[in-house]
Amino acid sequence: MKEKIRHVIVQAVTELNATLTEPLPIEHGDECFIYRYDSHLDSISLVMLISDLESKLEDDFDITLTLANEKSMSVKNSPFSSVGRLTDYIADLIGEQHHA
Repeated sequence: MKEKIRHVIVQAVTELNATLTEPLPIEHGDECFIYRYDSHLDSISLVMLISDLESKLEDDFDITLTLANEKSMSVKNSPFSSVGRLTDYIADLIGEQHHA
């Protein structure tokens, strides 16, 4: 499942990169940073990415997720800091929904 989630994230980041003057280094795979202290990604672009991801995940997994919530925005190690961390975060959310 994580490979499918990673594919969705890479697809969304690649699409976002087409709109950015400084694309995110998606070629770094799981280590690709997304949104962290030294990121040039602004909050509007992050919101666009999250919205696109939620839509793609709903299409691919037939599940409705809210990626940006109080929990995700308040943790010290943001799930939006890298592709790998975001992949793990989404896998956990999907797991929680399936066990609810």
